[in-house]
Amino acid sequence: MIRIVMASARQKPRTIDEYITKVNSDQRATLEKLRRTILAAAPGAEECISYGIPAFRLNGRSLVFFGAWANHCAFYPGNSVTFKKFRNDLKAFHISKGTIRFSPEKPLPAALVKKLVKARMGEVKG
Repeated sequence: MIRIVMASARQKPRTIDEYITKVNSDQRATLEKLRRTILAAAPGAEECISYGIPAFRLNGRSLVFFGAWANHCAFYPGNSVTFKKFRNDLKAFHISKGTIRFSPEKPLPAALVKKLVKARMGEVKG
């Protein structure tokens, strides 16, 4: 007897690559660019999935997270202190406690992502 096991469509991704392949093409391109920007700002960071979304760790500690949702993408700086430091830079985006929402049509600028990541690195190392 041959037994076929099918993966659940709701199976949680184990890698960032798996996560990104499951989002729509506009979001996929935006998230790939965000991923490259984070890695450029934090070359020693480790990619992982945390809380079901893409994340980066540095020295075993959470650094930043990102994700795609039905109507937006999101970036999570991982710390409210970091978030508050850049509140003025984030005025053009929908923000709530710990979350920066944006669209593929109006993504977060790479320079701003790098500043957020560098600030988080300082907090993680400090």
